[in-house]
Amino acid sequence: MALIHSILMGAVAGMRAMTPLAAVTNAARTGTLPADNGAPRLLCNPLASAGMLALAGGELLGDKMKTAPDRIVPAGMVARVATGMLAGAALAPRSQRGLGAVLGAGTAVGMAYLTFNLRMRAIARYGQKPTGAVEDAIAVGSAALITRCAKRSNP
Repeated sequence: MALIHSILMGAVAGMRAMTPLAAVTNAARTGTLPADNGAPRLLCNPLASAGMLALAGGELLGDKMKTAPDRIVPAGMVARVATGMLAGAALAPRSQRGLGAVLGAGTAVGMAYLTFNLRMRAIARYGQKPTGAVEDAIAVGSAALITRCAKRSNP
């Protein structure tokens, strides 16, 4: 049951590559990750947290541009796999951080394709900016909720 947070954060990575890492570094910095987490020590650094928050904010803004690349291009998938792995490992118990990383990365890939398909359908009907804003709200809200629930389930 402890790995559910790694899977869920991997799903967020499928929608927004930088949001999971921003959420996890912020939780690590504030000490709100589960006590026996698999997070690398670097994630606790205030500069790492600020940098990840800035990158996530830039991604949220850039996603609304007409020139934004599809999330399923190779560079986008590499970013999703990497952040899914790091966030998945950070939310998993230390003894299962390898499995948490694999689950986070795998879920990120699957959700990237699923949410890409859904987003393209929504764009055709509602436009790029409104659908992007809705997806942003889902991704950011989910990431915050997942980190909060991870701490509660393993105090």
